[in-house]
Amino acid sequence: MMSRINLVTNEQANAQQLELFNAIEQQLGMVPNFLKVFANSPAALQAFIGLHSIANEGDLEGKTKERIALGLAEQNACQYCVSAHTAIGKKAGLSSDEILANRSGTSQDAKAAVAVKFARSLAQNNGEVSTAELLEIRNAGYSDAEIVEIITHVGMNLLTNILGKASRVEIDFPKVDLQKAS
Repeated sequence: MMSRINLVTNEQANAQQLELFNAIEQQLGMVPNFLKVFANSPAALQAFIGLHSIANEGDLEGKTKERIALGLAEQNACQYCVSAHTAIGKKAGLSSDEILANRSGTSQDAKAAVAVKFARSLAQNNGEVSTAELLEIRNAGYSDAEIVEIITHVGMNLLTNILGKASRVEIDFPKVDLQKAS
């Protein structure tokens, strides 16, 4: 299946796009196809890289960021994102059982389960979470900084889920089927 939006190749790339590709390759060892779609607009790619690097600093545990990405990718039926974050999640130290739990909206880790559930509620309700949900995430031990980071991750993952689905970008990670037909 071909991407419905152009994938910028190294051959097509201008100086700015090549510079971004080089930076991505140094970090990831490859330039994933979805970033080649983003590269149609170097400004959009740069904004995404900026958001991604900000989101990767922060207080939220790395594994929990991947758990959230998996929970949202499955909820939003983005097969590219489920496949990508299954590979990235394994690299981050998530077990296969944990990845399946995350895709179902939970976690084997009690604290992380609350974060995944909260993230999916944020996405499903366009941010209209209840006071009870905010109390639950605070009671699980998350600070306001971490809550804001969860919200940022939700926004970033919705962006990539939407891009992946709109472009139908070819999956360049080991392919993982969605749990339920979308």
